[in-house]
Amino acid sequence: MSSIAPGSRQQVFVLVGGTGDLAIRMLWPSLAMLDQDNFLTEPLRIISVSREKLEHGAFVARVADAVKKRIGGDLEAGTLDRFVKRISHIALDASDPTWGDQLKAALGGDIANLDVVFFLSVSPTLFKPICEHLRNSGLNAAPNRVVIEKPIGRDLASSKVINDSVGHAFDEARIFRIDHYLGKETVQNLIALRFGNTVFEPLWNAQAIDHVQITIAETVGVGERLGYYDEYGALRDMLQNHLLQLVCLTAMEPPSGLSSDALRDEKVKVLKSLKAIDASNVLINTSRGQYGPGFADGQKVAGYEAEKGSPSGTETYVAVKLEIANWRWSGTPFYLRTGKCLPSRATEIVIQFKHVPHSIFGGEAKPNRLVIRLQPDEDIKLTLMNKAPGLTAEGMHLQQLELSLSLTNAFDGNGSKPARRRIAYERLILDALNGNNAQFVRRDEVEAAWSWVDGIIDGWQSAYPKPQMYPAGTFGPVSAYTLLDRDGRTWND
Repeated sequence: MSSIAPGSRQQVFVLVGGTGDLAIRMLWPSLAMLDQDNFLTEPLRIISVSREKLEHGAFVARVADAVKKRIGGDLEAGTLDRFVKRISHIALDASDPTWGDQLKAALGGDIANLDVVFFLSVSPTLFKPICEHLRNSGLNAAPNRVVIEKPIGRDLASSKVINDSVGHAFDEARIFRIDHYLGKETVQNLIALRFGNTVFEPLWNAQAIDHVQITIAETVGVGERLGYYDEYGALRDMLQNHLLQLVCLTAMEPPSGLSSDALRDEKVKVLKSLKAIDASNVLINTSRGQYGPGFADGQKVAGYEAEKGSPSGTETYVAVKLEIANWRWSGTPFYLRTGKCLPSRATEIVIQFKHVPHSIFGGEAKPNRLVIRLQPDEDIKLTLMNKAPGLTAEGMHLQQLELSLSLTNAFDGNGSKPARRRIAYERLILDALNGNNAQFVRRDEVEAAWSWVDGIIDGWQSAYPKPQMYPAGTFGPVSAYTLLDRDGRTWND
């Protein structure tokens, strides 16, 4: 099933955790911009739910401040005034057995004529009780659907428990597991780049590509997320979801169409083709690090253990050599890395092509490289070889030439003004409202990813007990460079 049809019912967006950090930073601004661009139906209502008791005026002021702080420069006159008329807040505690009935009363009217999206921006430990409340109060009836945020478990077993508990209230077609990277413009453009152009797809294989690098680098430390992060670490927090989703979109076969199942079927095939990493090979295929004292993001950093106040075996950096056992990618490794307190903030995919089979230019011919940058700016750059201009007595010389397709400077559909850089959640919230789950993660994707990651976790527990320290402000531990050095390659720093 590719999508669900909300029909002509009145839509309601229920944001559970509506006063939390993610809601304030990302979700309320995203909803406001969708309203400004006339993507929200009339008369859509937005109800915030959290334990915090707030008077309506104080709640509206908090949301308005959040919207102005995030996107103030893009706000048009009248947007906020119109938007805040949609919103309301109700204080509910998920431990209260009447939670569902109270929410049902707040929704009001004939529940059977509503089309409700429940966005659970809360800890995964609350998914089960909240979904039970929704089920017991009858709020789980179709076409109502639920959106859940990562992390969906911390291993395969716990992810199944969460999926089972949510699935007890909602069928799979109405469970929208969100990975906000899938809402990024450049990530979606990767599908267009690969399958909308004949120039790339014939070369998108092991015969032409030497290797692929995917990097998610952050300059900040764990900050206020220390409690969560110490339990999960970089492997579970970033690689299991964001990095593996980027691997899937880069490596998957052409889908039969853009329907949700067509796209997700191909991603699952990639995940099931990953060569296992376990105790027998984890030392040569992974790097695990933790930031120590140093300087990052313009600030002095005490180090992770100093911030925690006690020793810790949690990794803040992970790099992995990943191999895909299929005809397209056999022999072409994917190198993945993510970490905190690194020198620069960047998310990028680097497609490193092979050398020409026989160079008539001596050592001047360098291999082509395609860099797909997701953040901080959105850009696609292709490096080609070009004749150096001018005359020389020695003959023809080459130079590298960079072709850029900058999405930051791209114009809108009318060609009248630069396109606004959207928050990734805008796309995903709109899809959830429209019942389109193509950019959301299916259960078998989550579990296939955890099945592979569990091998690394088990391997570390038996063969790699403590992460290597790297000074804050550097590109990670020495073992991360060794990972590529032994293959005769280097990171695209």
